[in-house]
Amino acid sequence: MIALAACFLLGCKAQNNLPTAIGSVDLEKYAGLWYDVASFPVKFQRGCHCTTAEYTLMPRGYVKVVNKCRKGGFDKKESGITGKAFAVEGSNNTKLKVQFFWPLKADYWIVKLDNDYKWAVVSSPGKDYLWILSRTPALPEDLYNSIVGSLKDEGYDTRRLNRTPQPCD
Repeated sequence: MIALAACFLLGCKAQNNLPTAIGSVDLEKYAGLWYDVASFPVKFQRGCHCTTAEYTLMPRGYVKVVNKCRKGGFDKKESGITGKAFAVEGSNNTKLKVQFFWPLKADYWIVKLDNDYKWAVVSSPGKDYLWILSRTPALPEDLYNSIVGSLKDEGYDTRRLNRTPQPCD
């Protein structure tokens, strides 16, 4: 009863609405540069072009996260933020907690991942956030549409997806 009341007050999502988990993630393979191909709009990304995320495994066991973009246009100066990601115990590295501002940590769930680590989809437990990432600035249109279709089938509101302009380099 207390848990039900807490969910009512805090706005918990139904358990069957949780994103589908993938089996496991090899963080060494996942490390490196990713391009934001499309995402649900979030305040801190408004006006961003050429958005990337770079992940580096650190000797102390966490992942260094460097997010960059060019706010306001392709020719604008690149800006970014650095944080840390920590694997959630028992999740086989599919769920991480990302921290950009101490002590706040956000959920980062890798819910889809190409076998060769060429693209990935990241979400939050409530499906409020969504990023489609790629090792290249764009995905082939048929692959992009297939990923979006599978996300729609899993209950994501894919009408909220915005493609990220990526013609910088």
